[in-house]
Amino acid sequence: MPTRQNIPIAEWQEGDSVAGFALVTRKERRQDRNARDYIDLELTDNTGTVFAKIWADSAALDADFKAHDFVAYRGAVKSYRDQIQLSIDQCRRATDSDREHGFDEALLIPSTPEDPEDLWRRLEALYQTIERPHLDRLARETLAIHGKALEEHPAAKTIHHAYRGGLLEHVVSTAELASMVAGHYPELDRDLLLIGVLFHDLGKLLEIGAMPANDYTTEGQLVGHVVMGRDLLRERCAAIPDFPKKEQVHLEHLVLSHQGRLEYGSPIEPRTAEALALHTIDNLDAKLAQLRQAARNQSGFQYMRGLGRWMYLGSEKSAGDSDAPSTDESDTGVQQLELNADS
Repeated sequence: MPTRQNIPIAEWQEGDSVAGFALVTRKERRQDRNARDYIDLELTDNTGTVFAKIWADSAALDADFKAHDFVAYRGAVKSYRDQIQLSIDQCRRATDSDREHGFDEALLIPSTPEDPEDLWRRLEALYQTIERPHLDRLARETLAIHGKALEEHPAAKTIHHAYRGGLLEHVVSTAELASMVAGHYPELDRDLLLIGVLFHDLGKLLEIGAMPANDYTTEGQLVGHVVMGRDLLRERCAAIPDFPKKEQVHLEHLVLSHQGRLEYGSPIEPRTAEALALHTIDNLDAKLAQLRQAARNQSGFQYMRGLGRWMYLGSEKSAGDSDAPSTDESDTGVQQLELNADS
């Protein structure tokens, strides 16, 4: 079978021989039952993530690359426990000379599938509807200071919206949902709920590094995004003269309680209607995002670790339903990728 080159991970099938470029999101050296070294990897592009192995008999076992490097690889796609896995034959760090063979970082960093400009327009339009002047100022100044980072940051390391722009996508989705919920339940304070949405995960800008690293910072591991978000809220409220103390305390409660339960990382559980609504909205958006992401690459019943249960992701697409173009080397014109370290 000819090697399929520069094929998105989401299009791999069992039995494929593949070569191309990827981002290494995890690399761990381990030993098998016979005490032989092997390397356990996760490779990512902007369509998905795949588990990979470099076995003891592979020339790539001692290759010089690490987690968060871009690499050129060659290997065979296999199936393990109903999921595809790559057995790597060759692998090395990607270089500038690989660009003529299709290396492009933008294609390898997982990013929001939505249009970032459209997300930003929707976010600005929504927060322009806040009525109370001091809360309107709080929203405008917060977006002016942190808006660019929202576009770059993931919303989580692995569980949900774990890609570039994921935090912006999550905030927009939860804010739009919060606006609809507040419209349905008139007892909810819409302005406060929208500000709570804006700040509830803002601490993740400090807790998690931007893509492609997407790893916890030291401060993030020692303090956590919940408290960091409360601190950012206090900072922005302090910049607004005579900000109402009662509303600030309520907003702090929204941020501190949005995880819902003590065992999930909330210093306190929701104790107002707005806090309960925020937790429910945030939880729903995160869970549906997990299912949506999983369904892009899998079908049937799959165990979702983040949900703690088996979930049905729909029936498998038949071969005749595929819209993917032919990718054999004979009709793509893609040059043969050289993986030798000194090429």
